[in-house]
Amino acid sequence: MPAPIEFFFDFSSPYAYFASHRIDELAARFGRDCLWKPMLLGPAFKASGNQRLIDQPLKGAYSTHDWERMARWMKVPYRLPEPFPVATTSAARAFWWLDSTEPRAAKSFARAVFAAYFEGGRDISAKAEVVAIGAAQACDAQALAAAIDEPVWKDKCRAETDAAIARGVFGSPFFFVDGEGFWGADRLGMLAEWLESGGW
Repeated sequence: MPAPIEFFFDFSSPYAYFASHRIDELAARFGRDCLWKPMLLGPAFKASGNQRLIDQPLKGAYSTHDWERMARWMKVPYRLPEPFPVATTSAARAFWWLDSTEPRAAKSFARAVFAAYFEGGRDISAKAEVVAIGAAQACDAQALAAAIDEPVWKDKCRAETDAAIARGVFGSPFFFVDGEGFWGADRLGMLAEWLESGGW
């Protein structure tokens, strides 16, 4: 079995939301699994000296337009949430807790979080909102709420973010296939050609 594709993302990244609609299908086409790995962009931006797209002159306005255009091109629901962006710590911790025992459930939860934010405009920075999203996915709401505050999942989220940065992840989405890194939803086509050809 070939190595899985690794999909690093922050839940508040529109481009990661778009990528989440395609990456599993792409991986399956080449007989690969896809490991979803939420991280926090704040520390990555600090490490790279970057800043949020929305705050950058010229680039911020372009990105806002591009997100809407990309949604139309991909034919997926999307609206820029308010507030945007938001902290995604609770959602990331909840994911890692779920993933430790039920990876499929964790992935379904991640999709639901993306949809809640970029389709429903719900504030996923709020712990109560994250718990409600999990409960709608048949998660044990009480256990999920407790896990978000447990040191083990705080440490796990921090460790995953640090490990991603150590590997060179500076933005979201970021993919690794057989050790090769690809940044951005617009690199999915290149990633597919890399897999088809064996690289170049």
